[in-house]
Amino acid sequence: MPLRLLILASATASSAMAETPLVVEMVTAQSTVIERSISLTGEIVARDSLSVSFPSGGRVDSVDVQEGDFVAAGTVLARINAIQQEQALRAARAAVSTASADLDQALEDLRRQDSLLERGATTRVARDAAADQARVKEGGLAQARADLDLAQKALEDTVVTAPDAATVIARHVEPGQVIGAVQPVVELALGNAVDALFDAPESLLTTAGGFKTMEMTPLRHPDQAFTGTVREISPLIDPTKGTVAVKVSVEQRPAGVEYGDAVRGSTIVSAGAGIVVPYSAMSATSQGPAVWVVDPETMTVSAQVITVERFETGRIVVKDGIAEGTLVIVAGTQLLFPGRLVQAAEEVDQ
Repeated sequence: MPLRLLILASATASSAMAETPLVVEMVTAQSTVIERSISLTGEIVARDSLSVSFPSGGRVDSVDVQEGDFVAAGTVLARINAIQQEQALRAARAAVSTASADLDQALEDLRRQDSLLERGATTRVARDAAADQARVKEGGLAQARADLDLAQKALEDTVVTAPDAATVIARHVEPGQVIGAVQPVVELALGNAVDALFDAPESLLTTAGGFKTMEMTPLRHPDQAFTGTVREISPLIDPTKGTVAVKVSVEQRPAGVEYGDAVRGSTIVSAGAGIVVPYSAMSATSQGPAVWVVDPETMTVSAQVITVERFETGRIVVKDGIAEGTLVIVAGTQLLFPGRLVQAAEEVDQ
């Protein structure tokens, strides 16, 4: 065949192919309420807890409770070595006895001076000196008694007791360990109220619109589901993890769920309204992400640049670029070019 006829035949075939509509799948873009499923893992914690410590440091003699123990008010929790405090208490008691004897002697001298002064056998100066000495001894006794009170308090502080009925949720020291002042020794859970504590990504709280309730299941007992209400969201972000502490109130704790148990919490939150298209509609141009849209009058296509809000499983949330009601091609995009004539697959099936 001559070259000219071959070129004409090829052009004719191309023109015929271009006029033949390409069968594609398309959807109508619609604005829908976007819901996100959120799942977090946390732990059961006491709503009201108390960290017990010694006012002074020392060597731990004993820790009398274990994690999980229920203790009544006044129960001994731990003791530190009290040899120094006992010695200080004995010295303080001896100092009180000495000061008391000195005061008795000073008062006797004062009475003697008063008697002599009445008979003119002494001077007013000597009598006043005896009175001054009695007052000094009174002050010395008061100081000795104050020191005795401090020594007794220091000895009492070598033993820590439960301030109220509580459950032991952690013990931080062991016998023989040397601890500092106010170093945590035992942690107590006061009352029976519990929360579920979650570390939520900071971005979740700013983009998800917030959430009020969570459905939770213990990891050890996945069949024991229960519901909680968000009680507190920390205003601070953890600088090491970039998360925010979220406390969820647990009103009905299932049997067998204890402090420290891991739980999985899930909820569905609304992220507002937006245009959502299947992920298969995604294409690209030199300007960025795009989708192929159809002119409903001519049934020809064009590439429309879009701004993606975010990618989700199986779909794309479009922030900008296409309006509600736009026909978007979701299958057959690899065969498209601007101006290509298309036909919906549903019309072919009919």
